[in-house]
Amino acid sequence: MKTDSYNYIKKLQTEIIAIVLFFSLIPLFALGSFLYFQFTQTYTQKVTNNLRTIVDNKKKALDMFFEERISQLKTIAYTHSYKELTDEEYIRRLMSVVQSSSNSLIDLGIINQQGEQVAYTGPYSLKGVNYKNELWFHEVMFKELYISDVFMGFRRFPHFIIAVMRKEADSFWVLRATIDSNIFNLLVQSVQIAEKGDAYLLNSENILQTPSRFGKQVMEQSDFPRTPLFAGTAVKEDFTDQDRMIVGMSWLEKKNWLLVVSEDPAEAMVPLFRTRKMVILLIAVGILLIATGAFIVSRAIIRELIRSERQKAALDANLMQSSKMAALGKLAAGVAHELNNPLALIKESAGWLKDLLEEEDPDKIVNFKEIDKTVNKIDVHVERAKSVTHRMLGFGRRFEPVQEDMDLNRVAEQTLSFLENEALHRNIAIEKDYLENLPSVRTDTSQIQQVILNIADNAIDAVGKNGTVGMKTGYDSKKKEVFLEISDTGPGIPKEDLDKIFDPFYTTKTSEDGTGLGLSISYSIIEKLGGRISVESTPGKGSVFTVYLPAKK
Repeated sequence: MKTDSYNYIKKLQTEIIAIVLFFSLIPLFALGSFLYFQFTQTYTQKVTNNLRTIVDNKKKALDMFFEERISQLKTIAYTHSYKELTDEEYIRRLMSVVQSSSNSLIDLGIINQQGEQVAYTGPYSLKGVNYKNELWFHEVMFKELYISDVFMGFRRFPHFIIAVMRKEADSFWVLRATIDSNIFNLLVQSVQIAEKGDAYLLNSENILQTPSRFGKQVMEQSDFPRTPLFAGTAVKEDFTDQDRMIVGMSWLEKKNWLLVVSEDPAEAMVPLFRTRKMVILLIAVGILLIATGAFIVSRAIIRELIRSERQKAALDANLMQSSKMAALGKLAAGVAHELNNPLALIKESAGWLKDLLEEEDPDKIVNFKEIDKTVNKIDVHVERAKSVTHRMLGFGRRFEPVQEDMDLNRVAEQTLSFLENEALHRNIAIEKDYLENLPSVRTDTSQIQQVILNIADNAIDAVGKNGTVGMKTGYDSKKKEVFLEISDTGPGIPKEDLDKIFDPFYTTKTSEDGTGLGLSISYSIIEKLGGRISVESTPGKGSVFTVYLPAKK
């Protein structure tokens, strides 16, 4: 028999190795072919996404640059008076302070409402220059804030300005600053692009506002296709007849300038080609690893199969034990039934003896009192034995669900009597709080007894010694439910275990003390009977299990 089993396992292992190799190598070759043909397109998409990210980040940086310069000028304009700023020494010191924190401003000028620059600090002799006929002066009068395009102006070199108008008393004046073109151009071209990449700004007329690395200079008309205003970032390809380029575009928010960033995808894909060679090598190595792995996996599967068979055998043993327990329950019911007959006869005989003693004269019988006392003891212990057999009958006589009217208080008290001796032995107090006039329940009494016994027994085990187990009944009029709370003062249940306590075979007890089926069976019974079980637990303080059953209508 062992030889047959060994041959079967070896055959199964061979089949597993063959199947693993077949279904692993075919997808590996298919994947390699797919990667070979799709690599370029996939990586181009990656380059496109990277370019989109670069454009988005650069746009944010440029908008932040404008925002900072505007805030800087507004702060100066609205925290200083016209009189202070027209003081040459004062504005010179102010310019020195500004440049110590930011060297992006070349000069500052104060222009009155007639367009005359009444104060100036910077490298040029521009005091007294009148700007009333300049476009930017009229724009700032109208908008109160103006960022110009790049222009020549009185300086006779390309530059752009930011101007802020302030109203003071009955007049107004303008604070004007020239932005350092070199610093701004470096900010635009500091994008992380490859050797053939480029970055520049265009205004709405397609005039370059910053120089191109390989194209025209500032204020020249660009060959780039004119692009209308749009929101967000766009990435396109093949704008010229020259080398294929990927171009990202986005309009700035603070100024209608178009940020253009171009990149040669071939340069970005150099790492791709290197990686492709590595992939081919890895595929070759992968074939060898798969062959080795197939053998290892087959061995692991066989070991797992053997372990599963052993677990199945253990589970079968547990189920066999459960069947034995069920048979034992039937046997207990039969024994209890058989005991009732002699008990009835003993009780009847004890009663007959009592009747005879009542007819006799106590003084004529020497041991009358001892005989009477003995007869009474016989009667008491017969009653006690009958109560035990009745409980055994009530617990073990039914194995199929039935529907009958049940008094939960009586069933709880009757079931609890099975555990009173155990609780007394462990010095565990049982506190009872039964609601009077509790509505009856239409359900299976014996199965409810089993649930109560399982939970109460767990509560006693949880307490161990010197604690308390509570038994409380009640009625929820809103939900029309009768409930039974079984509480204990044990160590409680950790939060991470609360969701697992009703799982089959889950237990915190040793293998000798529990199988992990009690709560699972109880949960299944209550669910089939139309009820529910909830649990609340506080580690270190104890647990409360609550069984809810629909009240009889």
